[in-house]
Amino acid sequence: MSAAISAVPPPVAEPTGGWSSRRLMSAAASDLAGHAERLGGIPWQSRRGSLLTELEASGLTGRGGAGFPAWRKLAAVAAADRPVIVANAAEGEPASAKDAALLSHAPHLVLDGLQLAAEAAGAGDVHLYVKAGPGAASARRALAERRGWDRFRVRVHEAAPGFVSGEESAVISSLSGGPALPTFKRRLAVESGVGGRPTLVSNVETLAHLAMIARYGHRWFRTLGTAAEPGTFLATLSGAVEWPGVVEAPYGIRLRDLLGLAGGPAGPARAVLVGGYHGAWVPADAGLDAPVSRAGLAPWGATPGAGVAVVLPAGECGLANTATIARYLAGQSARQCGPCLNGLPTMADALSRLARCERDPRLVGQVERMAGLVAGRGVCHHPDGTVRLVRSALRVFETDVRAHLSGGCEERHGRMGGMR
Repeated sequence: MSAAISAVPPPVAEPTGGWSSRRLMSAAASDLAGHAERLGGIPWQSRRGSLLTELEASGLTGRGGAGFPAWRKLAAVAAADRPVIVANAAEGEPASAKDAALLSHAPHLVLDGLQLAAEAAGAGDVHLYVKAGPGAASARRALAERRGWDRFRVRVHEAAPGFVSGEESAVISSLSGGPALPTFKRRLAVESGVGGRPTLVSNVETLAHLAMIARYGHRWFRTLGTAAEPGTFLATLSGAVEWPGVVEAPYGIRLRDLLGLAGGPAGPARAVLVGGYHGAWVPADAGLDAPVSRAGLAPWGATPGAGVAVVLPAGECGLANTATIARYLAGQSARQCGPCLNGLPTMADALSRLARCERDPRLVGQVERMAGLVAGRGVCHHPDGTVRLVRSALRVFETDVRAHLSGGCEERHGRMGGMR
């Protein structure tokens, strides 16, 4: 790729469309005085259940990637006795920088949302689980400012490095004193999480939206986005774009226009990796006019996920780039179950041999066979996400596959930024 994913800068200014579609970033203030001047104090809910009613009507979904209705998880722990509330900013996805950017530019908006979620649930303990770096430093400064402002004490925990460290059960394991690795879940986190207590793990962007909905209501929230996916989302744009960075846009925006918020592709584009390393490739020729929504991206097996779009330039080999990511993901597994311990490395090895132009007609079958054996059988969804990426590469880069099996490829074998 032309830009290193691991070095994505802070949010870029929106060159078109004005500020009306940038709700979180337009409300941003890194200091408490500026935050209070723009948004006032925390809109505590005087009537129990009122926030849940607004959240359900708003249609807010989790912004960590899964897209689960936010109100359902909050309602589940609100029915329990003094549950645990966790703001998750682990952001182990190498292609994402949105959570760190949000905490750097609008930490108080996130912390307001965390306080409101804690109030709505009647929380006993409240935690911020955050990746080390500028976002974590900003959050700690903000918490120091908020003494006397908050009702609930927030404990800050530094997330362990690694792709899977932000997975819900890995977060719970870490906060319970164990390793930051996914665990087999006999019960849902909202039933038994940190220390065996009902636990809500919510992405920090979700909490920032919650704080805005508490202030302005569900009708305001639904004025942007689509009927099925209302509101805005933060997206990390990288690869071959003019200005890599984090932008905010409404769901339903065309992929072409989303990339335009980063200046557009830096030259002809071949494909876009949508949704991150557990996402899927969308071909540039047919997919740039697709709406960025679950329905709009469904023809390519993609979803908006955690708001990642990486542009692959024309002339670069998509198969080789995917093999690099697959090797990385195989090395990032928890190595606790057969699909991760054996399946992912075997699948990545076969794909890598194909990327090296080995003339073995059995390689594609080997990749597809391992994908079938791995999918749906892991302790967590790490194997499923890796299979999604690999299968999309075989479809979208079919010409590369044929060329490699013939012993050559005319495309450059570039490497995704941030990979080792």
